[in-house]
Amino acid sequence: MVKPELELEGLFPLTVADALRRTAATAPDVEAIVAPDGRITWGALADDVARVSAHLAAQGIRKGDRVGLCLGNSAQWMSIFLALGSLGAVTVPVNTRFVGSEMAYALRQSRVGTLITCDRLFKIDFISMLRDICPAIDRELPDPAVLELKKVIVIGDDVPTGAVSWSSMASAGVAGSTPPLACSPDDPLLIQYTSGTTSFPKGVVLTHRNMLANAYFSGLRMGLRPADRFHSARPFFHVAGTTLSILSVLQHAATLVSMDRFEAGEALRLMESERCTHFSGNDTMALMLLNHADRARRKLSLRGAWLAASPTIVRRVIDELGASECVVGYGLSEASPNVAQSCFWEPEEIRVSAAMRLEPGVSVRIRLANGSDAEVGETGEILVRGWNVMLGYFDKPKETAETLDASGWLATGDLGSLDGSGRLTFLGRAKEIIR
Repeated sequence: MVKPELELEGLFPLTVADALRRTAATAPDVEAIVAPDGRITWGALADDVARVSAHLAAQGIRKGDRVGLCLGNSAQWMSIFLALGSLGAVTVPVNTRFVGSEMAYALRQSRVGTLITCDRLFKIDFISMLRDICPAIDRELPDPAVLELKKVIVIGDDVPTGAVSWSSMASAGVAGSTPPLACSPDDPLLIQYTSGTTSFPKGVVLTHRNMLANAYFSGLRMGLRPADRFHSARPFFHVAGTTLSILSVLQHAATLVSMDRFEAGEALRLMESERCTHFSGNDTMALMLLNHADRARRKLSLRGAWLAASPTIVRRVIDELGASECVVGYGLSEASPNVAQSCFWEPEEIRVSAAMRLEPGVSVRIRLANGSDAEVGETGEILVRGWNVMLGYFDKPKETAETLDASGWLATGDLGSLDGSGRLTFLGRAKEIIR
């Protein structure tokens, strides 16, 4: 189903700085995030983002610089991400589940100039990992093994000689720091590394427009409104955590209730105590919530949910968790991520069926094995074109050309079909679904 291009300018903010300015001005006393490291309102978060931006600028971070961020889900992660976006820098989230070789590859391939990392997360010692990757961190960077990495800023107590302490940076003056250059919606905001199954991952380059628009439409269709409370344990190193969690609540002046790792009993406790109105999950997470021994005694306030799940599970979430406005989405990192999502205002039987409405201004074709377009109801590969499609894979022109053609069509590698009304049903995948 090919749609005309949608002019997004003027509909809602399309840069991080503009979105934060609007939400902080209109809902300053609404909480922005509740996380393991504390809670903060939008007004206070905007002030913190301004301070962090100034300190990062004083460290030499400028528009277009690539900055690695290795940290668990937290208010601090959110603040740093929004600060980097406000500066026009490009955040490169580091998967906190990476082993040393994967982290080394991501740092080298993305050519980050600065890495902001915690010293430890759970049982993972990131400083030990960095010592193996770039031994010069104990003397002076850069290291010949990662020549582009000029600075490491450490959150925590284990700060090598060649690194900078976050606490000392935050307490230093910022006199003379260069004011940030204005960002445009088409400037890169993030490089998302996809899961590599047969090879190392690729860096998906996403713009402010890609992510801010996707976040707006996702939150709108989920039914987020100001001061709603959205539980999401999606990792912030993934677009399900950045676009569909952090930026969705930013666009709708809602509150993100997050966890550093998902555990069903603790999630149910948080949903009850924080009076969450919505939650995000995949089929596995939803089943863990539905089947947990504590569920029956928890008094939940759920109104809706965003799920990547089967109709059977969606039905149970509506009936047993009370999330009557539950919606279903399909996406992939290369589409920032949502391609299609049902809407809370649609009839329940449509939302349960998993036949999803395409995002506004996003076109989808179904391609058969012979290269022709499928008829209504036929199964084939899902192709996507629109404002949500990535710029490309960072520094990988061959792989970009194999996935994204000259006309802007993204080959997803996923199977689906379109019905007579243009709704998309996802039928299987060769790539990573937003799960």
